[in-house]
Amino acid sequence: MAPTADRPRTPDQEPDRRHEPTPPQGPGPDGPTAPARHPAAPLPGPAGPLPDQADVVIVGGGVIGAAIAFHLAEAGAGYVLLLERDHPAAGSSGKPLGGVRAQFSDPLNIRLGQRSLDAWRDFARRPGADIGLEHTGYLFLLGDAAERDLFAEGIALQNSLGVPSRLITPREAHALCPYADPDTLVAAAYSPADGYARPEAAVTGYLRAARRLGARVRTHCPVTAVDPAAAPGLQAVHTPHGTVRTPVLICCAGAWSAAVGEMAGAHLPVTPLRRQIALTGPLDPAPPRIPFTLDFGSTLYFHNDAAGGLLLGLSDPAQPPGFDRTFTREWLTPFRAAAARRAPALASLPVRDGWAGLYEMTPDRNALIGEAERAPGHQGRFLYATGFSGHGFLQAPAVGEIVRDLYLRRTPFLDATPLSAARFDGAAPVRPEAHII
Repeated sequence: MAPTADRPRTPDQEPDRRHEPTPPQGPGPDGPTAPARHPAAPLPGPAGPLPDQADVVIVGGGVIGAAIAFHLAEAGAGYVLLLERDHPAAGSSGKPLGGVRAQFSDPLNIRLGQRSLDAWRDFARRPGADIGLEHTGYLFLLGDAAERDLFAEGIALQNSLGVPSRLITPREAHALCPYADPDTLVAAAYSPADGYARPEAAVTGYLRAARRLGARVRTHCPVTAVDPAAAPGLQAVHTPHGTVRTPVLICCAGAWSAAVGEMAGAHLPVTPLRRQIALTGPLDPAPPRIPFTLDFGSTLYFHNDAAGGLLLGLSDPAQPPGFDRTFTREWLTPFRAAAARRAPALASLPVRDGWAGLYEMTPDRNALIGEAERAPGHQGRFLYATGFSGHGFLQAPAVGEIVRDLYLRRTPFLDATPLSAARFDGAAPVRPEAHII
């Protein structure tokens, strides 16, 4: 099936194999990963014909699109219309846990993480929903002096921006995560403020609040084409259920963003990449409560799955780009080899099942946020927030604020210009980020 301008449910989560495309954020250490304990009810969208015109059209009903819709509606941005191919929080995004953290090496990512952590903590008040936020912490296992020194530098920067991260000893790491073999470590990096929440509940919370504020959410409504010059200052967004003219189109289409950008006359260098996770099922005895634990050198990661077992993952370097989201087991061989070196008790654990989803990758594995320069003949504005490479959920609240302010032409809390897609045209330096798995 050819890619369309809509975005399905999203990463992380168990992919809904009935529909294309797959999750906006693929399963991984930061993208949604494990089955949620208390899934919220799906958010219905109004049926019937589309309006002839909207002040802004958002393409994609994952957590990024939902956050933007809420912030725009809250700001009184006019008629806000969100188009979603399936329904928000369906399939993939209906069951996961999503990691939230601010342990990064790039100050932009640290500030996005910190701002978002504050918003996730306040989510019960604004917009008003229980997202099951738990501060289990993030623990990076460091196997040599070079890794330790890299994280020590990052921690100094994080601390200067208010992140309570710190280097700890191998024995301290083992106390936090008994699976970690302290004899193979030189240090670990830990931040107790990090943890996880339920993306499906967050999407639902954002969109329910946006609708209360006047936004419209149209489900089962893929975007099939964009007419760049429907009228002076307007572009036409075509769907099977009608055409909407709008002065502003916002792309939050995840792994399918390149196709959406092409329709709209903009270049978005986003590549889909399969990420897979495995589930042990309930273990006897049940595992202790541990942080999100990641071995930096091998990219092995694991954490509790909220069902009495563990979730296991590895960023497989042999995985080719593409939209395939079939769960396979060949990556378990390098996973078990890495586990035998760093967390031996994991090496022989049974794998009951697993699933695959898509990361939306950019060349430097940092997000694309900004407003595109339109190709000649294109009317209106085209904004985008995509390419999060597994970090969309944890950064979503801050991104919603930034895109709102870009739309309103006011200064955001953070200058997102360095995250513009134009950096890959040589207009700005690419962004370095060392703390990505």
